[in-house]
Amino acid sequence: MLAFDVGGTTVKAALIHPDGTMSPVRRMPTPVAGEETPGRLLNLIERTVHSFSQEREGAGRCAVAVVVPGIVDEDAGTGVLAHNLGWRDVPFRSIFEKRLQMPVYFGHDVRAAGLAEYRLGAAARYENAVIMALGTGIAAALFVDGRICVAQGRAGEIGHLRVAAHTVCVCGATGCLEAISSAAAIARRYSTRSGSQVAGADEVVRRLRDGDRAAEVVWREAVEALAEAIVQISALLGPEVMVLGGGLAESGPNLFQPLDDALSVLGATTLPLILPASLGEDAGVIGAAIAGRQKL
Repeated sequence: MLAFDVGGTTVKAALIHPDGTMSPVRRMPTPVAGEETPGRLLNLIERTVHSFSQEREGAGRCAVAVVVPGIVDEDAGTGVLAHNLGWRDVPFRSIFEKRLQMPVYFGHDVRAAGLAEYRLGAAARYENAVIMALGTGIAAALFVDGRICVAQGRAGEIGHLRVAAHTVCVCGATGCLEAISSAAAIARRYSTRSGSQVAGADEVVRRLRDGDRAAEVVWREAVEALAEAIVQISALLGPEVMVLGGGLAESGPNLFQPLDDALSVLGATTLPLILPASLGEDAGVIGAAIAGRQKL
């Protein structure tokens, strides 16, 4: 199985062998180019599949699993909508199958990573779990009584929970969690507040550790909005555990300690256990392979 995890900034790819072992993961920049993004992404994946086929005997006879962000209709094999990457209603699976001449599984990146954490990682002991990805955008995989909620690809878009009365989101609404607490939003809001451009949220975290006042304000607002979302999700679904993954979760105590404090202030009576994801940044690739094998 050749597995691809398409993120807002990086495409990860690996060959998963029949015994479950995985080749070293390749990382490539996501070709974000507005209306041209789908075509460029298709070309990138096609080139990478051919590269694997040339380097490894038998790879050319594999199936392919591709997971992407946004709203994904897995049954139809369609990328319905991806605000951050600029596509709408792209029939990815049928295009891949024609171009690659291989069986193709097409799914959602966060549900794939969530499946990996649910089967093999931090949520493996629980029936009811929410696995949240805090990256360029924000979404979640929702497991209720052992079953994943899909709703034609629309379940889990928690980045568009309204947690504030300000800040315009790329979706056109105001106050969305993703517009305040995603990695992209943190970097953007810090640059606006401080007048100093940063490459990403990890740089904001470094400045936070150095006592930068603007970083402290932006980070506190992001954490408080995340706490508000966790309370809402918990009231609706009643998960036993909420697993936080993605780039922001890798900031460790800088996220989890103030998040605990913010949740305490909100005073919710029932909250899930909050845990960091355990499979790291390759969870999406692993989950794509698991989901692809299940479907194909």
